[in-house]
Amino acid sequence: MNRRLIAGTLASLALAIATQGIAQQVASANPAAVKAGSYKVEPYHTQVGFSVSHFGFTEFGGFFSGASGSLEIDPAHPAATRLEVSVPIDSVTTTVAKLDGELKGDQWFDAAKYPAATLVSTSVTPTGHGTATIAGTLTLHGVSRPVTLQARFVGAGVNPLDKSETVGFSATGTIKRSDYGVKTYVPLVGDDVKLTISGAFVRQG
Repeated sequence: MNRRLIAGTLASLALAIATQGIAQQVASANPAAVKAGSYKVEPYHTQVGFSVSHFGFTEFGGFFSGASGSLEIDPAHPAATRLEVSVPIDSVTTTVAKLDGELKGDQWFDAAKYPAATLVSTSVTPTGHGTATIAGTLTLHGVSRPVTLQARFVGAGVNPLDKSETVGFSATGTIKRSDYGVKTYVPLVGDDVKLTISGAFVRQG
């Protein structure tokens, strides 16, 4: 094997190991590490991913970004958690620029008329160590309906760059877009929309 290739491979491996070590030192995977209090959505590392069946050939999707909102949490009383998150519809992004424009239009999400999608929790039920079911109301395309998400605690700690106390969660769920009046190409393009959410929150005060 080429010596330069070997050196490059070893350097990449060393970097990966070092990065993994830093990540493990920064965030704790223990839910008890979460500090009770009020948190604000950290928009740069919060995404709402979605995917639908595309004619039955592939699961195709994209994501929304630029979220805002709040989280009230106390690890000693997880059922008292309160969450409210809003995402701007015109942030929608896929791998097809033309499609991005269409999704923002009145045949799909109609971002001009309905500029945001909002989730407000109504209950949080712990289901295990660091997991919970979030029930809430999702408002999308001018329609509000109940939604259920399965959430998992990812990590908590102090961000080494800005020194903010940060917590992170992931969540998954499925909605029917026709329930919200987004019916274009149903059923050729799937009605069931799979949601995959990555949420980061920064403690206030």
